[in-house]
Amino acid sequence: MTLYDGKVGGQFRIVGIRLEQFQLTRRLEALGINEMTVVQKLNAKRKGACIIKVRGTRLAIGKHIAQGIEVVSEEEK
Repeated sequence: MTLYDGKVGGQFRIVGIRLEQFQLTRRLEALGINEMTVVQKLNAKRKGACIIKVRGTRLAIGKHIAQGIEVVSEEEK
């Protein structure tokens, strides 16, 4: 599942980042969004933007980026 598909309020572990732009992947890594990092989806806007919490910091990411981040739910474990 992608981060975009995850439910609001859920906690997810990132298992892969599949984006076309290598520099965008590097920027996400610099912000702490790496594989095996736990993120919480705080909100989702109508046009697709997601607000997430990662390592104590709130970030807003666009729909295209959220669709490129593969996650698994932490609640299932």
